[in-house]
Amino acid sequence: MQKVNRRSAVALGLAAASAAIVKPAAAQTTDYKDATPFPGVVVRAYSGETPSLIPGFKTVSMRDIIMQPGSKIMSHPMENAMVCHITEGELQIDQDEKTFTAKKNFVWTCNKGTKEQSSNVSNAVAIMRITDLMA
Repeated sequence: MQKVNRRSAVALGLAAASAAIVKPAAAQTTDYKDATPFPGVVVRAYSGETPSLIPGFKTVSMRDIIMQPGSKIMSHPMENAMVCHITEGELQIDQDEKTFTAKKNFVWTCNKGTKEQSSNVSNAVAIMRITDLMA
């Protein structure tokens, strides 16, 4: 058996104390509500609005639109200004007479009243993250 001196006893005590203090990290939970406005489309609205520092906008909020392959959101006017970002997949966007393909990490904006239609014409799920700018 090995001799325990004062130095090794202190080191062992510190190691035991630090192991007792460390707790496993818990997964963060986020409060959200899912809605299905169209077939193959889930709108995940995260709770809470945050005050905005951007002039002309009082608050900002966030939501995700999860679109299955072949799904479509029919053309409609935007209720407020927003910043849209494709986090996964790609979408075909028809916005006020122009059409473009929004691939992963593409970002664009819409103003209040902008008419837009989104279609997932790919074979993969697409996720569009929207930051709503509320006046």
